[in-house]
Amino acid sequence: MARRSAPLLRRLLSSPPPLPGHGGGGARRTVTYMPRPGDGTPRPVTLIPGDGIGPLVTGAVQQVMEAMHAPLYFESYDVHGNMPAVPPAVIDSIRRNKVCLKGGLATPVGGGVSSLNMQLRKELDLYASLVNCANVPGLPTRHKNVDIVVIRENTEGEYSGLEHEVVPGVVESLKVITKFCSERIAKYAFEYAYLNNRKKVTAVHKANIMKLADGLFLESCREIAAKYPSIEYNEIIVDNCCMQLVSKPEQFDVMVTPNLYGNLVANTAAGLVGGTGVMPGGNVGQDHAIFEQGASAGNVGNDNLVEQQRANPVALLLSSAMMLRHLQFPSFADRLETAVKRVVEEGRYRTKDLGGDSTTQEVTDAVIANLA
Repeated sequence: MARRSAPLLRRLLSSPPPLPGHGGGGARRTVTYMPRPGDGTPRPVTLIPGDGIGPLVTGAVQQVMEAMHAPLYFESYDVHGNMPAVPPAVIDSIRRNKVCLKGGLATPVGGGVSSLNMQLRKELDLYASLVNCANVPGLPTRHKNVDIVVIRENTEGEYSGLEHEVVPGVVESLKVITKFCSERIAKYAFEYAYLNNRKKVTAVHKANIMKLADGLFLESCREIAAKYPSIEYNEIIVDNCCMQLVSKPEQFDVMVTPNLYGNLVANTAAGLVGGTGVMPGGNVGQDHAIFEQGASAGNVGNDNLVEQQRANPVALLLSSAMMLRHLQFPSFADRLETAVKRVVEEGRYRTKDLGGDSTTQEVTDAVIANLA
């Protein structure tokens, strides 16, 4: 009996039975996400439509979320970049809901009010910015096999906002680097690499010139790297990094950077794989997260895009998929991401920045049609 059963057992192990309703063909059973009781309760999300193209692309997200019956609802607030400060009610809403979706907020150049984007990051201690710069199937680019995650320290460095005029015509601007912030962003980068099966973390710096400030950042990265022996660690000077990015970007995996360098690196990497219109991103802290277009260049678009209703909603839709995973709704995130990438790959509905002539609404309708 045992000899007759052994071949049968081997067949069962090598060819699992088909899933109900799927017929034959060797379909394997999948391990499904097992939610905790109450995980499916609709979650409130703070929404800031923002300036420029912001209301267009956040409107696209709202339509898609409604079409897929995603278990969330939005609390919308009217915030603009020319306001002197983020209204307290908005901060309270994000603190309460833990999650926010945001369109671009215009940042004044030169004098005037300070950046509301920076105010939000500092007020909520959103210390890590994450941008995923990867090739999108069907979108032709100069480089292939690009899949870079830029993790940027979000609260200090040149963005500390500590500036003053010493004497007329002389301004002193302070770059602040601390051991605490450097260690926690390095730990976040290595933890991200570990949890997402990434193989390498590259620290971007200018320690050859800024020996104390960037030297402290590197020292912190090295100490954290020693705790993750399975992940390769290397370092690169920021100017060489920019050259390597545009010549051989596929060599990079996860990059961890101080504040200013991360902004430059993320926008450069975005330009390699289709531009800012397809790059998702988010800002996360211990308790709160804000999801928005990943690369900041042109995040409010221009007047023509608004007038013609032709803003690209892809980046914010993909950021919304990141948000859904953050909220532990992975099946909804997968549906949304698959639908968006299918629309881009088919190429029938694309906005001008991707070589097409579609409106925001036409792209949105195409994504909704592909959700099934």
